[in-house]
Amino acid sequence: VVRRRLLQRYEHQPFISCLAGFYSCRWRRYQREKTEPGKCCCNMVNELKISTDRDFSFCLSLVFLYTWGEGKNDYNGFDWYNYGNLGFWFLWSLVILIVAAVLFAYTSLLLVLAMCLLAEGQQLYLHWSHKIGTFLVLGFTISSLFALSILWRDHRKTVRLSFQVTAPYLHIGAIAIMVLLSWPVALHAIRADKKVIQVVIVGPYLAILLFLFLIPLGMYSPCIREKGTLGPKPALIGHRGAPMLAPENTEMSFLKTIEHGGDGLETDVTISYDGVPFLMHDDTLRRTTNIHEVYPNETGKAASLFSWDSLQKLNAGTWFLKNKPFLGMGSLSKADRNQAMNQSIYTLSGFLRLADSHNKLVIFDLYRPPERHPYRNLWIRQILDVILKESKIKRHLVLWLHNSVRSFVQSVAPGFQHTMGRKAPIEDLLKHNIVKLNLVYTDMSSEDIRKYAEANITTNFYVVNEPWLYSLAWCSGAHSVTTNAVHLLKDLSQPLFLMTPQQYNTMWILTDLTSALLISLIFAL
Repeated sequence: VVRRRLLQRYEHQPFISCLAGFYSCRWRRYQREKTEPGKCCCNMVNELKISTDRDFSFCLSLVFLYTWGEGKNDYNGFDWYNYGNLGFWFLWSLVILIVAAVLFAYTSLLLVLAMCLLAEGQQLYLHWSHKIGTFLVLGFTISSLFALSILWRDHRKTVRLSFQVTAPYLHIGAIAIMVLLSWPVALHAIRADKKVIQVVIVGPYLAILLFLFLIPLGMYSPCIREKGTLGPKPALIGHRGAPMLAPENTEMSFLKTIEHGGDGLETDVTISYDGVPFLMHDDTLRRTTNIHEVYPNETGKAASLFSWDSLQKLNAGTWFLKNKPFLGMGSLSKADRNQAMNQSIYTLSGFLRLADSHNKLVIFDLYRPPERHPYRNLWIRQILDVILKESKIKRHLVLWLHNSVRSFVQSVAPGFQHTMGRKAPIEDLLKHNIVKLNLVYTDMSSEDIRKYAEANITTNFYVVNEPWLYSLAWCSGAHSVTTNAVHLLKDLSQPLFLMTPQQYNTMWILTDLTSALLISLIFAL
């Protein structure tokens, strides 16, 4: 007892005490054990398993953070999906992002503490609270990744697309991590008293390092290209207007798109019970109007079953100020707030007149009325009457997307730019006079874009909100994109991550040589 007290008093090791205290809750020196040369860092099989779980939880939390972070483009769709199931609006996407960041920070801290303790020759003993934390991280990340793979399968395509622009920089990050890991690996290998143990420690490390050195040989990115080969900047079509700046599908939203230099306007069209085409994305009016105040007993009623007089009594803007539907929305000016508060449901006729007066392209999804609706079988004629007779918009501005009655529309309204919503053989597209494809962004392929362009068929991708995804579309040769963020993408002067092959090769070789030199010095010392 006296000896222990003397050690505590006269042999203070504040750095190691902090490391062991945070990692093992062993703040006093006599509670700790040093690792003997040649011995394992963990004195029990159970502790070795716990260390493996800790490292695995770190890797999974990193994968989940990257996966969810790169999915930011679709956060609004994720929140809208949850709104449809839960009945109330909340930014669940932001909550998951924060949780992913916290879990990654926690597992990173545990890993750093473990590496520092190993470097100081200390035995590893993870405190029971951290063991529980590690298992919770493992459970959450595994279940979340599994749920994403099942419920949101397109998200995997988004991650694969992100590698096309981020892979060169992820490569540098991975090399930097390997340089940092070389210190504890070298230290532990030197302390080993048997050659076999040294090979077991150093062998896998060097194999992974060699793989990382050579992986750029198989790397592809459309943004690595020769100077002068980049195509024109893709045109910007406002998705329901500018829904990050104003209530979606309202006059204010489309005016904001025009104000920020958008090239076209996208919307959704349904028909009222008395035959007036109006703009509404959802089946019901709950999310984007104050129907719960005006018609509290009819909140679940289909939007197309209301008369136009009833629809005009609803406010289509106050929800936007209350719910803030997008992550990172800036604050509105007082004038914009007042304007948003006074928005009403917009008619197709007003929308087309606005687009025509500013010479903007229009594209719209058409929703057929439900059974027993008076215009169930007349809806296409009603919409064509508004386009051709009421609004009299220039026909070349209309991107006609609806496919079921395309031949009829081509006969009564020649001049529309006919657009297909899926990929198809070029022969079939030319046969039906298709001049544009409107595709979900996860179908993006520079090879397909080039193939269609050779047949004078342009491509539009939706919904592209993030600068990295817009940059990829630009580098791939897309003609246009539909976006919620016209005001952000309009200011992009060139694609992000754009570089020439010579610049990339220089970056790759310098990274490999510098890292190899640093690792060699660390092992030599």
